[in-house]
Amino acid sequence: MISTPYPMTLSCWKQMLATLQQELAQAHSKYEHLLEQFRLAQHQRFGKSSEAAPGQGELFNEAEIELDAPVDEAGKQDISHTRSKAKRKQLPQDLPREIVLHDLADDEKFCDGCQGELHKIGEDKSEKLEFIPAQVKVIEQVRPKYACRHCEQHGIEVKVKQAPVPPGPIPKGIATASLLSQIITSKYQYGLPLYRQESLFKQYGIELSRKTMADWMIKMGHLLEPLYQRLKTELLKQPVIQADETPLNVIKEEKSTCYMWLYCTGADSPVKDRAIANIVLYDYQSSRAGTCPKNYLDGYNGYLQVDGYQAYEQTDATLAGCMAHARRKFTEAKKAQPKGKTGKADMALSQIQKLYGIESQLKGKSADEKYRVRQEKAKPLIDKLYQWLAVTQPNVAEKSVLGKAVNYMLNQWPKLIRYLDDGLLSIDNNRAERAIKPFVIGRKNWLFSHTANGAQASAMLYSIIETAKANGLMPFDYLNHLLTELPKPDHNLETMLPWQSKDY
Repeated sequence: MISTPYPMTLSCWKQMLATLQQELAQAHSKYEHLLEQFRLAQHQRFGKSSEAAPGQGELFNEAEIELDAPVDEAGKQDISHTRSKAKRKQLPQDLPREIVLHDLADDEKFCDGCQGELHKIGEDKSEKLEFIPAQVKVIEQVRPKYACRHCEQHGIEVKVKQAPVPPGPIPKGIATASLLSQIITSKYQYGLPLYRQESLFKQYGIELSRKTMADWMIKMGHLLEPLYQRLKTELLKQPVIQADETPLNVIKEEKSTCYMWLYCTGADSPVKDRAIANIVLYDYQSSRAGTCPKNYLDGYNGYLQVDGYQAYEQTDATLAGCMAHARRKFTEAKKAQPKGKTGKADMALSQIQKLYGIESQLKGKSADEKYRVRQEKAKPLIDKLYQWLAVTQPNVAEKSVLGKAVNYMLNQWPKLIRYLDDGLLSIDNNRAERAIKPFVIGRKNWLFSHTANGAQASAMLYSIIETAKANGLMPFDYLNHLLTELPKPDHNLETMLPWQSKDY
């Protein structure tokens, strides 16, 4: 409240009224902001985390769905349907099978009425899945020594002959390729920390400390580095790379928070078009600075699809944005709205969902087909969305959740719509987000890396596992093959690329 001397003129009263109105508007804006934050906090604690829009299948083909629904004579749509009974999938045919026969005893194979002998008219079969626990065995390697008895008897220098030591992943170590593959996949594929694996081995009477296994992981990172660098060379040849980053705590580092960067290309699973390789590579760095992606990509000038983080601006790549990140901000704005009410955020989400509806119909199509359909169907929706953003921006508070969503989308607009220009691009960088998720899940189990060397080894091992998965390989079998072949002096990296062979 403004205190003024008495008496006051009319102009003073008007000035006071204007000041009070301004203070009231500021207080109301602050109240709305706090109310939005409260709703978001409530939703984060008690609400669903899914970003999927309700009835998302209806947003793109709503007219066609209405027309396809059967209509009775009274003009009412028949929405009844028959629920199909769930069927259990048949167990894989390539699994070892043991046939157990449950037959009648010989003295029971007679008719209860006439006592005549029964004959077989058929049989019923059912499948049960048996689990055989892991087996651990010791491979005792014996190398006989040979010497010449004649030379020994005549005082000639005796030369001992012996077969060479077979090359192994850890010279003079007890670990075989299969044991190391098991430890690697247990931690980096299934998130089982080394201290839990230590207790697991104790059940078999084997004393295998986590310190020893951690040392093995670092050595395997060094062994696999040549293949990692070969995959990186291939990655930089691809027309599109997606990237993301996530924090990582490393105990013996100067900075409290370090980062694991991810670079990937291709798809989550094998595709028919081998012109685009499926590669997922992790890169450990002690910071989140722009020099990290700049140095890693080192002059790469293709498309780099990322979120809105400014560090990627330092690269030489042509940046493409992520529509999923823009949608996420409008989803937060929708959550901040009063419950049960429709607001401006719903308009943006509806338009974005229609864009995703178009993309769902383009799965498996060629790049040229994607470009054509996007120009025909997606571009008009994009133009309409931009007009709505331009009109909405001046009418929403800049610091509100909706205002932040609108401003983010307008600031990122040239990158967000770049996917329209090339069918090789995706509408978002969810491929990278899905690829980095295994690391994030694993981090919840083992929490941190002890040293930078351990973090770098983790980057190597995660890279090999996730690349193997993206190419349809079993990570254990692929690692077992690599750790067997790489120690050999005459190994060939080209034959070890995950898309070259499926023999492992």
